[in-house]
Amino acid sequence: MKIEIPYLQKTFPLEFPDENLLTIAEPNEYTVTGTCEALLSDALHKPWGEGAKSGGGKSFAEFLRGGKRILIIINDATRPTPTEAILAVLLPELEAAGFSPDALTLIVATGAHRAPTEDEYRQILGAFSSKLRSRCVHHDSRNDADMVDLGSTRNGTPILLNKQLFEADRIIATGSVEPHYFAGFTGGRKAFLPGIAAYRTIQANHKQALSPAACSLALEGNPVHEDMMDALPLIKAPVFSFMTVLDKEQGVAAATAGDLMASFYAAVDIARKIFCVSIPAKADIVVSVAKFPMDIDLYQSQKAIDNGAAALKDGGTLILVSSCRDGIGDEAYANLLAQAASPQDAIERIRAGYKLGFHKAAKMAEVSARASICAVSELPAQRLNSMFIEKAASPQEALDTALAAARAKGIARPKILILPDGCVTVPDPAL
Repeated sequence: MKIEIPYLQKTFPLEFPDENLLTIAEPNEYTVTGTCEALLSDALHKPWGEGAKSGGGKSFAEFLRGGKRILIIINDATRPTPTEAILAVLLPELEAAGFSPDALTLIVATGAHRAPTEDEYRQILGAFSSKLRSRCVHHDSRNDADMVDLGSTRNGTPILLNKQLFEADRIIATGSVEPHYFAGFTGGRKAFLPGIAAYRTIQANHKQALSPAACSLALEGNPVHEDMMDALPLIKAPVFSFMTVLDKEQGVAAATAGDLMASFYAAVDIARKIFCVSIPAKADIVVSVAKFPMDIDLYQSQKAIDNGAAALKDGGTLILVSSCRDGIGDEAYANLLAQAASPQDAIERIRAGYKLGFHKAAKMAEVSARASICAVSELPAQRLNSMFIEKAASPQEALDTALAAARAKGIARPKILILPDGCVTVPDPAL
């Protein structure tokens, strides 16, 4: 068996005996009829209504009627959302309704992430960069002067959202829907919280990720999701949602628009069909790849660790392939792991006092406590070691070491599972 593993602008070859392969778990095929533009246009013109009926919602033209100032929420460069393609469908409709670029504000929903670089703005806006860059701002979660205090959620999370929400009289929320390791799914309500929420709101919300109920695919009873839902009724301007679901090649498989939650749940149904993948059993070794743009840093790439761990036997080896081209990401989780004597010690420290990012450390420590993690990455070996991760120069080196370790434990034919898109593929041996 020989396959190619993508990494930055190249690929790594990976070779092993056919008998060792358990499966290559990719997102499921999804039949797409029509071009990307046609799918997006059809979604826009058949909006979901509040009663969860496609084509039963208020039309985009009706939504715009009477509006003067429009806020468009877009994702940052850590997400594969096809923002350029969405804008290509939205902008002609806005212009036909009499809205010039001066009536628009685009806000990049960075959550607690850093601001986009100029290269990333060009990546996000694509062909519309020169036309819309001057109308595009980024959310700064640490700037309290930009926030409006709206009370708190049922879980006690303070709700502070960007004041741009309340200076617009029409809001368009864009995004993509795929499994998320503690919010259940991305997209929809996530555009607002954490997308354009204050740092302390995000910190309190993400603390809920320590709950066992906060996991991939889970919405009902998930306290992270509940917080996000509680924020929505406090937004007074009409909201029109435009969500996409991507396929395994990161092309548009489906799109939904209209009512925020109806269109979100419709997208969730499709995302489950694409990203929830049946596997025959758990493996001794899992190779989980963080594809672009999720390979930006370890903070984002950790999702490939979490999903890979779902397919890994206790005592096995998880091999993360991610360049982490922008480094660690938020330093808090990495520093906590570096200060801990063991994965269990890290978990105890998190229980003793939470800071934003510690949920990431908790998820990583839970995997390290039951298995070995190795990474093919641009991160220094010493930094990885401080987080209970070994470094390998290539996937082949990591796999050869893992195979030798498994055989040393008496496993004659260690089984290998490959996740070519580990950040969004959820393997499930129970399916």
